[in-house]
Amino acid sequence: MIDRLIEKIKSTDNPSVAGIDTSFDYLPENVKSKCSSLSDAAAAIVDFNAELIENLYKIVPAVKVQVAYYEMYGVEGMAAFKKTLEMAKERGLIVISDVKRNDIGSTATCYSNAYIGGVNVGGKRFTAFESDFITVNAYLGEDGIKPFVNGCKENNKGIFALVKTSNPSSGQLQDRVFESGETLYESVAALVEKWGEPLVGKYGYTDVGAVVGATHPKQAERLRKIMPHTFFLVPGYGAQGGTAKDLTVCFDEKGLGAIVNSSRGIICAYKNEKYRGLSAGKAAEAAAEDMREDINKALLNR
Repeated sequence: MIDRLIEKIKSTDNPSVAGIDTSFDYLPENVKSKCSSLSDAAAAIVDFNAELIENLYKIVPAVKVQVAYYEMYGVEGMAAFKKTLEMAKERGLIVISDVKRNDIGSTATCYSNAYIGGVNVGGKRFTAFESDFITVNAYLGEDGIKPFVNGCKENNKGIFALVKTSNPSSGQLQDRVFESGETLYESVAALVEKWGEPLVGKYGYTDVGAVVGATHPKQAERLRKIMPHTFFLVPGYGAQGGTAKDLTVCFDEKGLGAIVNSSRGIICAYKNEKYRGLSAGKAAEAAAEDMREDINKALLNR
């Protein structure tokens, strides 16, 4: 699966992913005013996402869909989540479900089956929320990751494990230093690199990737050395303060090795004065193009 992602990045000349993290609050006022129930909100979110996808699928290689933005609207919201994944896949986009699952044994296997595996019912195979990649929490150790790695191997899928997250307080735990001098995030990074060893693709990267925040460039530079075969999903660009220059350390010398996420900067671009007068879809398209140019320019000039 990592080879497919890399090939999509190459074909679009765009190492960025659009985060379709759509809150009802992000919708235009004239749309929100017509809604009076969770069902209305979910339907409006689907329509909004459809417009985004129709304007983005030729620009970006992938979308990342954060489940929390849908789960808070209940069953209707989860139906909207599923529909969003389906619409993106229909347009040929690589789909990353940002679910940060974290458990062990049979429970982890159930989570894996929901997104990258499947279940057998009546002699048929079904995947409830079919995704190409999902995010997982690595901080339960191998017991919590092995079921997902097995799911990747069996179904040609991928995962991104949390290693160094973009939030300001991540260092409270992740930067803790052991007696050996190694930090916790460095220790987890070494494990993630090892877990991916059986799943190396033709470009030298594995189906077991890592989440590495753009807001911590020094740590990201260190991680690129610790994990030479691990592809990075990079949050924190734009709204969270990470710049294109900051995140260039996540890439290898060939300009591969990472894909950068922007959510609000794209899906809420229509609210930005820079894109004033454009529809939500056209504003998202323009913002995605600007982001592509910004990252590629930074990579060229590093």
